[in-house]
Amino acid sequence: MAAMFDWSDLRHLIAVSRFGSTLAAAKALGVNQSTVHRRLLELERRIGLGLVKRQPAGYRLTELGEALIGDVAAVEVAVAQLERKIGALKLDLTGTIRLTCPEPVMPRIAASGLLDRFHAGYPGLSVEFVTSDRYLDLTKGEADVAFRSGEPVDDSLVGRKICDSVWAIYASRNYIQQHGRPRSIPDLSAHALIGFDGIMQNHRVAKWLPTAVPDAHIVSRSSSMLGVVSSVKAGIGVAPLPTTLGDAEDTLVQVLPPVPELTRSWYLLTPPDLRRTPRIAAFVDCVLDDVPALRQALIG
Repeated sequence: MAAMFDWSDLRHLIAVSRFGSTLAAAKALGVNQSTVHRRLLELERRIGLGLVKRQPAGYRLTELGEALIGDVAAVEVAVAQLERKIGALKLDLTGTIRLTCPEPVMPRIAASGLLDRFHAGYPGLSVEFVTSDRYLDLTKGEADVAFRSGEPVDDSLVGRKICDSVWAIYASRNYIQQHGRPRSIPDLSAHALIGFDGIMQNHRVAKWLPTAVPDAHIVSRSSSMLGVVSSVKAGIGVAPLPTTLGDAEDTLVQVLPPVPELTRSWYLLTPPDLRRTPRIAAFVDCVLDDVPALRQALIG
């Protein structure tokens, strides 16, 4: 049916039906009289039915036109409702979307082009980063959308798995020159290790390290992932790091391969009530339309 007629042609038929002449219809529609004639002829040609008949006093609908005009008017009402709804939704597509993610990921997302493409499509919306190494509470309004690693622990959030985060063991080149290179996980007990503190104490890697290396020699602790990276780069000790961060540093070496127990999943999460709002729906749908770019930003 979409190829059978153009909605704009139906508007011309309705106007002629209401006003009884092509001249009055043209004035009501803001076009010239010849345009009304042409569009009516095109509509009749497309559907293969004669819809209007010229009379000495103007135009009237044929019997076929009368049989269809009620349905055509219903289309006009539906289109008007659709236009009003679209207008209301556009008014909702303004404001700020607060996006939370681990601090090291923020510049990678910013450099991926994802946000540039989103802003180009939705100029009335802006994205504000809320970075933290702890999990912000989306249900309490601390942020709107989260890029989060680790299995979701809050069943009240909805989202989608994006990819896996892989962790390996890293040391600086200077550390290796001075202290050698660990050859296995148990061998880590003979090396200086960087531990996790503060809000990082409940991180999966913080729980894994004392189990995998019971007699670990912790020489430094950090409450942030960037702090751990800095300590490893400074040659203070060895530490598990996401391969996204470790492989990006020229001065670091992956001394042990990825540790399966440390593999975590990346999720895009948001509260269900927000997911249904136009601004959050626009952001989530835009991001999920470009998952390869998002994966590149999250894991390289």
